[in-house]
Amino acid sequence: MIKEQNGFHFLDQGAGDTMILLHGLIGELSNWTAVVDYFSQHYRVIIPSLPIYTLPVRKLGLETLTDFVESFIDQLNIDKVHLMGNSLGGHIALIYALRRKEKVNSLILTGSSGLFENSMGGSYPKRGNYDYIKERTEYTFYNPKTATKELVDHVFNTMKSIQNCLSIVAIAKSAQRNNMAKELSAVVAPTLLIWGLNDTITPPYVAHEFDRLIPNTTLRFIDE
Repeated sequence: MIKEQNGFHFLDQGAGDTMILLHGLIGELSNWTAVVDYFSQHYRVIIPSLPIYTLPVRKLGLETLTDFVESFIDQLNIDKVHLMGNSLGGHIALIYALRRKEKVNSLILTGSSGLFENSMGGSYPKRGNYDYIKERTEYTFYNPKTATKELVDHVFNTMKSIQNCLSIVAIAKSAQRNNMAKELSAVVAPTLLIWGLNDTITPPYVAHEFDRLIPNTTLRFIDE
């Protein structure tokens, strides 16, 4: 049930305090299905579709995507949010939480970039190579079987586009350049860090570093 308002496309479900969920670089709204099903019983859950593949490559970067999220929240006249971000979405959430401190009730980061991220295993996304895409997608999960054929096909089809690949590389480079180590002490929102104990993209030491640098944190690891 995707809504459209003034050029923004988003899911909006449930009622109560507002939770906004930000997906990752090759993520999409469906990544949050289980989260939405649970939290929409108690909260208004909103997921904007980030314009990763629709903005011109020359304009793409973390600041542009954060501008988008800021405009989206202002457009919906949301006063306070619980802001949750996965991977790239966590990075954007951090920038927004520093930019609009008065808006963020709490921050939830899962496998967030911002300090270090081993994106695509540290290599360029190879277009048209199904086996490579399958191996990289499986690498994202503790259990490779989590990367179903449906998921691998989706990533493969996304990567077939030269434009999409250029967009992904542009944003990945922007994320690598934007190391937030010196800024994190200024985060005022209480922050929950949820990390995979066996994460290979943002390893556990990254979670410990976020925990050390952000003032008010709770760190929880999920095994396997």
